Amino acid sequence: MTRTTGGADVLTTQAMVVLNDRPVVPLTPALSQALSECEHTNRTLQLVTPATSRLTIPLRASRTHWLVHDDNGYYEGLTGRPMQWNGTAFTPVRDARDYAPTYRTPPTTPVGSQLVLTFQARHDLTAPLGVHTEKLMRLLTGEPPKGWGPIEPVQNPWNLEHLTTYATASAPSRLITIGASSRPVMATSDFSPLVPPASGTAEMTTLTIGYTEDEDPPISQLPSFIDLLSADHPITALLAQLTPGRPDLTTEPRWTGTSAPIGLASAGAYTGPPGFSRKRLGPPDAPLTWFHLGDGYSPEYWQRHQDLLTHLRRT
Repeated sequence: MTRTTGGADVLTTQAMVVLNDRPVVPLTPALSQALSECEHTNRTLQLVTPATSRLTIPLRASRTHWLVHDDNGYYEGLTGRPMQWNGTAFTPVRDARDYAPTYRTPPTTPVGSQLVLTFQARHDLTAPLGVHTEKLMRLLTGEPPKGWGPIEPVQNPWNLEHLTTYATASAPSRLITIGASSRPVMATSDFSPLVPPASGTAEMTTLTIGYTEDEDPPISQLPSFIDLLSADHPITALLAQLTPGRPDLTTEPRWTGTSAPIGLASAGAYTGPPGFSRKRLGPPDAPLTWFHLGDGYSPEYWQRHQDLLTHLRRT
């Protein structure tokens, strides 16, 4: 590979390759700019780190393709799939029959759990943005958010008015929110204009909160939290799942386990399908139905999630 000047270590017609050996790699201004350049030039940003590096949630959730370099070669940091350089980009090793050896080694610290809540909402033109994230963080940690911004570290103190102004002026935009609590909590929010003739802003936010192996996430309390969340500002859907992972919310390039569903809330008052436990949530004029899917520790219940989605699409 040949180095180039500027932000990329290697630049081809298909990929921009950036090398980084930091212990924790966040979504820095430089990587954010690289992602933007790749989007405009139809390239893939391929980030290469050693196996000792970890990624933050915002970088992991971006379109960055994470490659790990170790003594055995290269592999995908999130999947363990062996990779090779073909002259223009990193591509899968065709005859690979197993995960990369390093990916199969135990994590460097005890694996806890991450409670992941992904919700969707629609806001009219005058509604403040960020209210759901603020309320969820208060419910789950007892503290409001600490700050927000498009890159890491976030530079702006928490302020709904300022966030709303930025998000509506820059839409579509992705923003990061961090919590003020001692418990790790972070949200990534995508804001985009509603499709005409509707006016306003569509939101999709994923909030993640970390727990150690000795702590129990508040799974049984989730329906009550969702009911409170939607009381003043309705949501259209929310998926709750539990993922094995580091309590500090970073991701290392090793297998830690498979996520499992807890439940799904969907706008509307549903009476079916049979075989699903249901609970009515939300205000009377904007009801939600909570469908219990599993305990958060049984990945096989993702099939129940698919069956439920199939039923809701037909309703």
